[in-house]
Amino acid sequence: MKFNDELTLFLKARYPIIYINTIEEDRVEYVIRKNVKTNLNRSIYTWDFVDGYTNNPNNEGFAKKNPLQALELVEKLNAETPALFLLKDFNKFLIDISISRKLRNITKILKLQPKTIIIVGSELNIPKELQDLITVLHFQLPLENEINQELNRLINSLNINLEPTLFENLSRACQGLSLERIRRVLSKIIATYKTIDNRSISILLNEKKQIISQTEILEYWSADEKIVNLGGLNNLKEWLKKRRSAFSIQAGNYGLPTPRGLLLVGIQGTGKSLTAKAIANEWQLPLLKLDVGKLFGGIVGESESRLRQMINVAETISPCILWIDEIDKAFSNTENKGDSGTSNRVLATFISWLSEKTKPVFVIATANNIDLLPLEIIRKGRFDEIFFLDLPEKKEREEIFKIHLQEFRPNSWESFNYSKLGELSDTFSGAEIRQSIIEGMYHAFYEKREFTTQDICFALNELIPLAQLETNQTLQLQDWASSGRIRLASSNKIYL
Repeated sequence: MKFNDELTLFLKARYPIIYINTIEEDRVEYVIRKNVKTNLNRSIYTWDFVDGYTNNPNNEGFAKKNPLQALELVEKLNAETPALFLLKDFNKFLIDISISRKLRNITKILKLQPKTIIIVGSELNIPKELQDLITVLHFQLPLENEINQELNRLINSLNINLEPTLFENLSRACQGLSLERIRRVLSKIIATYKTIDNRSISILLNEKKQIISQTEILEYWSADEKIVNLGGLNNLKEWLKKRRSAFSIQAGNYGLPTPRGLLLVGIQGTGKSLTAKAIANEWQLPLLKLDVGKLFGGIVGESESRLRQMINVAETISPCILWIDEIDKAFSNTENKGDSGTSNRVLATFISWLSEKTKPVFVIATANNIDLLPLEIIRKGRFDEIFFLDLPEKKEREEIFKIHLQEFRPNSWESFNYSKLGELSDTFSGAEIRQSIIEGMYHAFYEKREFTTQDICFALNELIPLAQLETNQTLQLQDWASSGRIRLASSNKIYL
């Protein structure tokens, strides 16, 4: 049910006290006044702690810095006069015994008279003795149509013509921001570039970064990686390519459900984290990384609260990508942890959200050992797909060498012998291939000359890849992938 419809229903049903949880005080007041003018015939009395009652000449300044007196006006008004009392930040005073008692006494009057108290606050904190009397109503951030109206207003005032694709990207980037914040950041864009173009997206994403920085659980990551810089992984790239426009208006009109997420399983260093960054950059979505270590708190109930906070922030910022690195370490063997069931409760809340979330939050989870993950996480419906990233084959290794050498030596990368490098780097992961190039560069730099294929070969012979140190675990993962129970990220991977 929409906010306006729900509010109208509560007012007509004579709910005594309504608590609207929002940070958009001015916008919610405007919506309430418009709603009351359209659907109900009520006078509105607005109060705040500093100025008292305003917008009504008969009571201007009444109850300044006196919240108890603010409630007395409810009793003083004519019993037959329909009225709505909008009390801003009044949630701060609910713990006061005199305020709490007064509200409970007034409730008897409110049930019989056409009067309603609306408390507007940015935090949801209701004392137990008032929970049965207060009805909570959440005020959503601007929806797509409101954002589009604001963008059209600005574009028309500046006489700017925008391509439909750019307009859609701007509208999507604004989602999760308050209307006031949208206006502020659009003013910043105009002041910076004198117009609105593709550069505006980065400023909008940086504005979302400000919101994320206010929480210690999530971290905003700037994603500069590109899908083309991933060596191999053809199946995974093709899967991502088909879903690149999945968050667009056209996809919604077509009837496509929003992608839920990916679980990337594989050997360390095969590009799982790099893939998460590349997807965020390719899809032009903010990348939020969950710090699993900070998710679990020592106080009873704190972990569950932090998880709910994480979900709320991610959904507020959406559409976005939520990156959970090494999820197997966070939820491994939860039944054996001596934490009074905290891990199990957090896991239950998390997987329930994965299945039922409606906001466009694309979850990318990475894991090195799928045996440690509870079956509830890998069951179909939590993620769209589970991909296995194995050690690269010879052709893939050659491609990875080319990608990194083009970065280090953009003018001479073609001079290296990639066939030889691919042959010598058997069982090397992508991260280890990059490290071998760096080792070869150090060797040549020490001898004060340009590095060559031979320097990288020398480094490859010196380095011991992780797959050789943990042979059993690597073989176990490869055997599990060969069973056919997981999709392979590389199309040229063949298991016997």
